Amino acid sequence: MLDRFAPAIFVLLWSTGWIVAKVAAAHADPLTFLSARHALAALVFAGLATFVGAEWPATARARAGAFFSGIFLHGLYLAGLWWAIGQGVPAGLSGIIAGLQPLLTALLAAWLLGERMKPLQAVGLALGFCGIMLAVSPQFSGLLTQGLTGLAFPVTVNLVAMLSVTLGTLFQKRYLAAGDLRSIAVWQYLGAVSVTLPLALSLESLRFDWTLAAIAAMAWSVFGLSMGAVGLLLYLIRRGQVSRAASLIYMVPPLVAVEATLFFGEPLSTPMVAGTLIVVAGVYLVNRKG
Repeated sequence: MLDRFAPAIFVLLWSTGWIVAKVAAAHADPLTFLSARHALAALVFAGLATFVGAEWPATARARAGAFFSGIFLHGLYLAGLWWAIGQGVPAGLSGIIAGLQPLLTALLAAWLLGERMKPLQAVGLALGFCGIMLAVSPQFSGLLTQGLTGLAFPVTVNLVAMLSVTLGTLFQKRYLAAGDLRSIAVWQYLGAVSVTLPLALSLESLRFDWTLAAIAAMAWSVFGLSMGAVGLLLYLIRRGQVSRAASLIYMVPPLVAVEATLFFGEPLSTPMVAGTLIVVAGVYLVNRKG
């Protein structure tokens, strides 16, 4: 039952991360928010693993592997993404950068993990990326007119963040194929804190206004995203091809646009609707059985 519904639930939960980021930006410094989120996620996962009697990583190597994967999968990825968007990287360009992740994951998975894609899967990946390009084309066309003056470094950071989550995903598949995901997550989020907390202390004033909106955003970030969405992603990586799991990321930008329309009244363009249909077709080809 979980195998059937996990991809759809993952995409729905993961997409809310951009909505939460927009809400949180008004109430907290981004790296400060992420540091608290990662620390709370580690604490909650530790309590859950203890309560259910989960097996903990038994060796120093296993603990170090989980810690290291968390640095890339959560720490560098989210820190780079949130910081770059906060510095003015346009949503259209950020969406295209996010769309590179499934392509890069598939290429590296073939090289590092020996995964081989069927021809229709390769077509699906290419189709999904074309759908993303079409969906964000209005924002991207404006970007081409305005240029990237002053954004070269933030865009580079955004690219590094995308590369980081790609490497973290591949590391998860290759080296963390066994063990209880709940106890492994504790070490992963400790690894994430080791990245975001020093950056927050050195770059920010640690602003968090403790309003109801800020607390609600934090609660959803911990339980809905760090536990729900990430837990499902790791489950999907463990159960199948890493390139298939990564292809689900294609569904996120279109779904974020729909959610932004519902929550913030942002317009839903014709290219976004058409691009979403193409993305759905591409993801289906990548993940279809047989």
